[in-house]
Amino acid sequence: MTARKIVFSGIQPTGDFHLGNYIGAVKRWVADQALHDNIFCIVDLHAITLYQDPNVLRAKIRQAAGVLLACGIDPQKSLLFVQSQVSAHPELTWLLNCVTPIGWLERMTQYKDKAAKQESVSTGLLDYPVLMASDILLYQTDYVPVGEDQKQHIELTRDIAQRFNNLYGETFALPEGIFPKVGARIMGLDDPTVKMSKSIATDQKHHAVGLLDSPDQVWSVLKRATTDSGKEIVFSDAPSKAGVNNLLTIYQALTDQTQIEIEKHFEGKLYGALKREVADVIIETLAPIQTRYNELMQDARALDAILQSSAEQAAARAAPTLRKAKEHMGFV
Repeated sequence: MTARKIVFSGIQPTGDFHLGNYIGAVKRWVADQALHDNIFCIVDLHAITLYQDPNVLRAKIRQAAGVLLACGIDPQKSLLFVQSQVSAHPELTWLLNCVTPIGWLERMTQYKDKAAKQESVSTGLLDYPVLMASDILLYQTDYVPVGEDQKQHIELTRDIAQRFNNLYGETFALPEGIFPKVGARIMGLDDPTVKMSKSIATDQKHHAVGLLDSPDQVWSVLKRATTDSGKEIVFSDAPSKAGVNNLLTIYQALTDQTQIEIEKHFEGKLYGALKREVADVIIETLAPIQTRYNELMQDARALDAILQSSAEQAAARAAPTLRKAKEHMGFV
């Protein structure tokens, strides 16, 4: 019997989970649980590359766990844990820091973009791609599902693993990024030229639909969604149709219909009807998630127990790789 492939996925607990997170990542995670050996990590150590209010961060970590469980992540089928509760992650990061040229980190696009917006840059902001590499390599990961904007990070992870293996002997598997074709990049509803973002959604209330938003909030965002001055409801790569294309992409991702079926359904209809139907599909999708989430959050002890058990399992799985890395480097 062929062993199932190991798939690692991480998501930050900062901000509020939105529709782009669900369609681009979580929906696929849930669907693939029977296919792979899935490891899901709430990467709270990545979150503190920027200052986080401790009480807010603590609440957001639990919220993230609750949302993921409510969306269908099953701790009986998959591993769901909080990164900071498994000490092997920062420990391996230090070992990998010592084989990673600083020039590799300085050329990372996301680092350069974020650093350009700050007067003072923390070491953590520069170094977080190495922590990301540790997250992945600790579990001998085969595949990492990511958006196109994370492709450079997967390439860096492979470079770090290869450098370590060349210096000290075979230690880490070389992971591959997998990039979903549909719904991988949901754009902002207020600006379909930028990816739907937690940080933008915090400042602009009509940018995204939150997974915990009420039906009224969903409709408030959708009715203001950017479209264009035309009338045709069709999938299109044309910049002028970016808003309509984004709404259709959301509709397709949540209904699993083909583009031909969707275009036929909306033939002759106006943009108002498109927005209303997309809103209805979103509301229908979110209703059971929100019900389950509210049930989970009413029992904090049970939620914490799930996370503690998962962290213990993750630590046990990470230990052999960390031990091998330390032995290969010469530690007693």
